[in-house]
Amino acid sequence: MTELLSHPTSWTGASAILFDLDGVLTPTATVHEQAWQELFESYLATQPQVPGYRESDYFDHIDGKPRFDGVRDFLASRGIVLPEGPTDDDPAHTTVQGLGNRKNRIFNDIVSSGVEPFEGSVRFIEAVLAQGLKVAVVSSSRNAPAVLKAAGLSDRFPVVVDGVVAAAEGLPGKPSPATYDYAARLLELPSEECVVVEDAVSGVQAGHAGSFHSVIGVDRGAGRQTLLDAGATLVVNDLKELL
Repeated sequence: MTELLSHPTSWTGASAILFDLDGVLTPTATVHEQAWQELFESYLATQPQVPGYRESDYFDHIDGKPRFDGVRDFLASRGIVLPEGPTDDDPAHTTVQGLGNRKNRIFNDIVSSGVEPFEGSVRFIEAVLAQGLKVAVVSSSRNAPAVLKAAGLSDRFPVVVDGVVAAAEGLPGKPSPATYDYAARLLELPSEECVVVEDAVSGVQAGHAGSFHSVIGVDRGAGRQTLLDAGATLVVNDLKELL
């Protein structure tokens, strides 16, 4: 049995690991970033009076949030307010929902050829399961089940709390801890026995805002100190460092 020895105080007494998906288990965070950039570069080309899309915009306004919150927050950064539109609005429409659905279409087009999970994350999941801990995925994305299937990870996670579940249950998105708390309830465990693993600032903030055992930050670009400042208990570059 593989032992988790690198940071023993982070695991003592834990009964479950609650994983974010994009950027933690799969490299799809970069796909999301690419899809957002394509969406907003195209949209802002029709708004020459406002600043164009910058690489920093993803981490400053979008990363880790539910899709439509990301649309609203980015637009707000440019002083733009658009009509909401219906949830199933046409991706061609210039509404919050329309832009969000356009981004989703771009994302799905990119990942349709398959997703390769992070090797270190797969090894970590196997080690966690071998020790008898429970696991769940908690993602703001509405595409989480499709991404897990494309990555060959669906069978590891009987509990998935994604954007669809959050909307159906009326749960606020990250940085609220509500979706992580809900996953703990589905695992029939108190939050205090669950470790949160996140790469996004808003996700780390969600873990820090709740009463969780600990919050592990995975630095895939947000920055180690930024994640620590957001409330991470410790930060690693890859989950294999915890083996």
